[in-house]
Amino acid sequence: MFLDLLFTGIFLLAIYYLIRYQLNLKKAAENSQQALYPKTADEFASVLIPAEWKAMEPLTKETKTYRYVQWGSVLALVLLIVLLGIVLFTDWLGSSFFSIAYFFFAIINVIPHRGNLYLFQDGIILNGRYYATKQISSYKIEEIVRWHELYGLDDRVNYGYKLTFRVKNFRFIQPNYVVITERDQLDKIVDLLKRQGISGEITSVNSESRIEENVRRG
Repeated sequence: MFLDLLFTGIFLLAIYYLIRYQLNLKKAAENSQQALYPKTADEFASVLIPAEWKAMEPLTKETKTYRYVQWGSVLALVLLIVLLGIVLFTDWLGSSFFSIAYFFFAIINVIPHRGNLYLFQDGIILNGRYYATKQISSYKIEEIVRWHELYGLDDRVNYGYKLTFRVKNFRFIQPNYVVITERDQLDKIVDLLKRQGISGEITSVNSESRIEENVRRG
């Protein structure tokens, strides 16, 4: 009985996450055209998305990525409901929590979560979700040189900049960072964040050339 309640709670949270993600993405696609950055092809090309390390693509309702998420969410919801029914009313999966967890994460991963970053006058969109300025605690920029955790993962990543956002009262399911390949594009982003009053720092992992830049609020 306890396991049934536990699994039901997990699946209800998963369904809530899928619906919330879809609504956030829909709102992001509607608002992305008003973003201050990125706007040009060069700006989009300079933002690399973790894992695949591909240049960021514009987010609109007409793109293939958006449609994949739409239909992927519907498919995932159906599969989750079917799996919940199997757990509650049959013994096909036995009592192994790990077997059920495997199916659970496999279903969640059906949806292609392509990352993105948009900057506005009063907030940002990160991975399809909008965060107001007051929700952003700070940011951190790391030079990706030798010995950095991302160095060597992809040629375009090397000697770029890892831009990480710290958001209040929220833990990211997706990575909370992107990689900026060009310093002039990074400067544009820092300037826009500074205008919002968001503080941050730039650091180098090379102890011989450590750089720290604090941008004060206001």
